[in-house]
Amino acid sequence: MPPFNPAIAATFAPPVMEARRWLDGVTFPADRLLINVSQAAPVDPPPEPLRRAIAEAALNLPQAHLYGPVLGNTDLRDAVAEEFSGAYGGQVSAAHVAITQGCNQAFCAAVTTLAGPGDEIILPTPWYFNHKMWLDMQGITTVPLPCGEGMLPDPDQAEALISDRTRAIVLVTPNNPTGAEYPAGLVAAFHDLVQRHGLVLILDETYRDFDSRSGAPHDLLTRPDWDRSLIQLYSFSKAYRLTGHRVGAMITGTDRMAEVEKFLDTVAISTSQLGQIGAVWGMRNLRQWLAGERDEILARRAACIAELGALPGWRLKSAGAYFAWIEHPFEASSAELARRLVRDASVLALPGTMFAPEGDPTGGRHFRIAFANVDAAGIGQLAERLRDFRA
Repeated sequence: MPPFNPAIAATFAPPVMEARRWLDGVTFPADRLLINVSQAAPVDPPPEPLRRAIAEAALNLPQAHLYGPVLGNTDLRDAVAEEFSGAYGGQVSAAHVAITQGCNQAFCAAVTTLAGPGDEIILPTPWYFNHKMWLDMQGITTVPLPCGEGMLPDPDQAEALISDRTRAIVLVTPNNPTGAEYPAGLVAAFHDLVQRHGLVLILDETYRDFDSRSGAPHDLLTRPDWDRSLIQLYSFSKAYRLTGHRVGAMITGTDRMAEVEKFLDTVAISTSQLGQIGAVWGMRNLRQWLAGERDEILARRAACIAELGALPGWRLKSAGAYFAWIEHPFEASSAELARRLVRDASVLALPGTMFAPEGDPTGGRHFRIAFANVDAAGIGQLAERLRDFRA
């Protein structure tokens, strides 16, 4: 038997890939084709003008095919700094910005600069499974923080979990997997908490472009010394359908950037040039288009709340951005029911067990519904199938 890193070997398999394998050998009747609510990544390519900008860069810009700066291209770092300064009312400079190969890599880079084997990081549950996977791979202990009413975490409960090995608290808002939008006051309270204890708040805002609220979702970037206790993450994948180009961003203190640069230079050297070109072009030219995309997602959220919220026996706990978190009425675990939904209802959804600690009974009671790629009519069909499903 060849040697394996025990931390990698002990990490669970990628949930989305596992769920896709449930489709192997399954034939769906013509009058009940598959409704796939397992993953909310955009299924359409970027809008044609953005694709043209990328194509022209590929043809005409030699540097588009070469290594770039490890921390990202200057024009994109400048654009991110300008966007976040304006949107949040703070002072963000390009020196506070790193461009990464997607937001997952931004999270990995952030954690790697903060913690090592044996350290602890607090994650609200249900959690985004890739966050848990990376902590497991690094030998970092994940400390679960169960969410309460509205699928919101409690700062007081978090404070009770802090030990001398705690290095950070992670928040995702709007949340994956629950869709919950964290109130500004709650985010502020968590930032106060990490400042009191000399920790760092990792704030993942991958879905910020689809927040239902207007204005800044928090005031952290206006606070003195925010850059000492905050690492804010962002993704271009959802906003501009650039999933295949892998472009994300991290905003944090300049003193951390030297450490971030070490990580990025080791794992990727530089982020995709064509992806960065597409991202900056999108920021400059697609504001109105993105506003329309947000309107459509919010309409689907409203349809989801109306349809799933009315399901007899089911309980919709939260919904926002791309996701809804729903409790089912059956005795069986969602881990078992998810496979039966594929076979009996032509619905592919991820069970809550994929977002919860092993043995946590709340995981078996819930499903994540990724509704962003299903229109209002499709959401109605989804509700009908769940209503008719019998365990």
